[in-house]
Amino acid sequence: MSTTESKRLSFFDEAGVEKGVIQVANGVPFGLMRVNNSRVGIGGAYGTWGESYDNQALPALLEQRLGGPISKEEQLNLAELGFVNRHHIPMLSKEQNVQIEVEVGARFLREAARACGWEPSEVEAILIGMSAPVTEDYLDRIAHAAGIPDRALKVAVHKACDGSTSSLHLALNPDLPENARLSQNIAESVYGKKVLVGGIEGLSRFMNTSHDANALQLFGNAAGVIGIIPGQTMKFLAGSSREVYDEEGVLQVQMYYPHSPQNQSGTNVDVTQASATNIRIAGLMHEPSNGSSIVMAGPMGMVKLFVRTGVQVVLDAYRAYQEKLQQVGESGKSLAVAIVHHANYKINKLKEKHLQNEGISLPMPWLLSEFGNVSAASNMIAFLRKLPDLMPGDHILIDGFGAGTYYDTLTAELGG
Repeated sequence: MSTTESKRLSFFDEAGVEKGVIQVANGVPFGLMRVNNSRVGIGGAYGTWGESYDNQALPALLEQRLGGPISKEEQLNLAELGFVNRHHIPMLSKEQNVQIEVEVGARFLREAARACGWEPSEVEAILIGMSAPVTEDYLDRIAHAAGIPDRALKVAVHKACDGSTSSLHLALNPDLPENARLSQNIAESVYGKKVLVGGIEGLSRFMNTSHDANALQLFGNAAGVIGIIPGQTMKFLAGSSREVYDEEGVLQVQMYYPHSPQNQSGTNVDVTQASATNIRIAGLMHEPSNGSSIVMAGPMGMVKLFVRTGVQVVLDAYRAYQEKLQQVGESGKSLAVAIVHHANYKINKLKEKHLQNEGISLPMPWLLSEFGNVSAASNMIAFLRKLPDLMPGDHILIDGFGAGTYYDTLTAELGG
């Protein structure tokens, strides 16, 4: 990570951030940035909520949450892992948490639509990744509050940090196994329509029931939502998805969403459709036995969990992309950027190194330092931060991976 990135200010202090306060408890600070690229016809919004804690202020919060200081052995070198800030809310009641996250979610949907030049009433589908939804009907609530019609398709994706990339993959790739298990193929249903895709992660609330020092240092709140028209502003080229159950429980996560523990035809992903407009895609997690929200190994454990399979999935997607280029007579085309989930800087650099050893050089910029690991929100925030540089016809790769473990990597062409 560059010196400039390591000294980045709080998100709330950055130019262009619209700031406000959510009137819950003593007031919760909120910040949002809108992004639009009219050349490719894509826009969106990203931001965060809660007090900002830099690496120097974080130990006091940890001591409060854990009831005492963490040992030197448990202290992470957070700047080395790519993070200098993150955002947390205080301990609140369930009703207060619901109020905050419904208001936050509605704002991101509304502002992402407007960043595209759409009114919320024009949105025809929303696909949102959430590691731990605050309520089971969260998408219904935020869509209604944002002014999105009740008839809009709503797809909730619970696959931890892979949630937003999986959502995008579902919206673009009709051949995914999950689409084959539904009475309506999501990608076919939303083709040519105005669609919002993203990740909304209230991880500070989720962390309130954890005593895992690693998790408490790494995670924070954030959201990122983009607006696309599948087949027009973003066209699917090739992709790969995989699930490899975390038998050892290297990253254990409580499922705050409905899931049958039964393995269904070789998959741990539940696909349920409550109505014509409500679909849930839910991944089985290795849950903590002590009732905690999350228990995770140290950074080396995360490297072992995600890098080997993660590199293979990217390789599979990249090779499928090369085959696609040959089919359409564009074999000389290259990817403009690779947007990779920001689990931590070392994981991404190691993936990059392994791919280079395979003869594949992908530009994989580190774009998030002031949020912490924000799970499914990170891919969409990173994409929005690169969006102003992209041009019509550019090809991009988006790589998601998360607890469970679940992997989605896809390549797409940007339209205009």
